[in-house]
Amino acid sequence: MPYSLVIFDWDGTIMDSTHSIVAAIQAACRDMDLPVPSAAQASWVIGLSLDEALHRAVPDLKPSQLPRFLERYRIHYLLKDPELRTFEGMTRMLDELKADGVRMAVATGKSRVGLDRVFNGTQLGHYFDASRTADQTFSKPHPGMLEEILDELELPVEEAVMVGDTSHDIQMAQAIGMDSIAVTYGAHTERELVDSKPTMIVHSPAQLQAFLKEQCRKVAV
Repeated sequence: MPYSLVIFDWDGTIMDSTHSIVAAIQAACRDMDLPVPSAAQASWVIGLSLDEALHRAVPDLKPSQLPRFLERYRIHYLLKDPELRTFEGMTRMLDELKADGVRMAVATGKSRVGLDRVFNGTQLGHYFDASRTADQTFSKPHPGMLEEILDELELPVEEAVMVGDTSHDIQMAQAIGMDSIAVTYGAHTERELVDSKPTMIVHSPAQLQAFLKEQCRKVAV
């Protein structure tokens, strides 16, 4: 069945922000004299809710330190914000999908405030018919985000595909029997993505665009 809905992760899938997230986690750790996770450790948690991500990436962080850590993390991340860009070709792909009548949504580990801010900053919010964030429902890999998006748009799971750069995205889709596309240019390694058993793996935004053009073509208006 051709896809009539494409659900995207944000960081590391649409936005080239993985390095900035990793650097912000590491810098906040240094600010608070906490053990600094490696880039691999910090990038693995991208896509989870921020609280859960910090619990895994910074296990020495005490609950009483969390508000201060979040403050430092956000300061470091926002300092990089003006430098963040979408991956090359993303806007062109979104334009093409929208012109073909394909509905689009976002399921992200960001907060609602964070996603709304980046929607406004990038002027990309108008492409998406629905979105869910980690503070609105369950964090990945729980399928709550996908279930709520499908309910809102009144579409069956068979007509949707999840696109993401982490095993959390793939496991979330698998939990409700949704097809998934893993992109290898984001946070998780290709081996981690292969082990998560997505429906399809692509290695570049251009390859993603070509695959979606083929798989969504029959639903063009």
